[in-house]
Amino acid sequence: MNFSPQLTALAKYLTGEFDNREQAFAEPAWYVHLRMWQRPIPLFEKDSFTLFAEQSSVVNFDKPYRQRIVRITQNPECDRNYLKAQYYMPSNPSSIAGGGQDPSILNDLTSEDLELLSGCVLNIIVEQLAPNSYRFSTQTPPNTLCTFNYLNKTVQVSLGFEATQEEFLSYDKGIDPQTGRATWGAILGPFRYTKIKQY
Repeated sequence: MNFSPQLTALAKYLTGEFDNREQAFAEPAWYVHLRMWQRPIPLFEKDSFTLFAEQSSVVNFDKPYRQRIVRITQNPECDRNYLKAQYYMPSNPSSIAGGGQDPSILNDLTSEDLELLSGCVLNIIVEQLAPNSYRFSTQTPPNTLCTFNYLNKTVQVSLGFEATQEEFLSYDKGIDPQTGRATWGAILGPFRYTKIKQY
């Protein structure tokens, strides 16, 4: 399939190794120093671009967490939102932990190893800044809630990101389903990542 220039640009912006060193050093009380990997994987290739993502605290670099799969597709149903991000959870996250640093770990991953998180979806708004240069931002579709079961617990997550050629901002937050309050993640504002390696 021929992808649109917008999807192709977003795929390039999202792919790579990222670090929020400057933010963590400037505000160490509020932001942990993180490394994040977003690697392309050959799943759903007919109609989408798919990433494996995980992150790690620099202090515990050998213990990556939050393994997830993000599938980016065209979104022709909306006039304003050209693209869509659909999230999946690996059925066995520990089996692919470390795939950000060592992509060979992902070689045997198939779509059957994934659980579709039907409510974990984002519409992606495209703003053209210049020829072949964009800013991508996201919004949750109306009446959707990102919830799933993990380790016999109901988990609720508020998802969101912005991406340009220079920066990736993560708005992801864990939400207490009982109170609606954020419990982890971008509670005081987005995590601001700079790309340190392009894949």
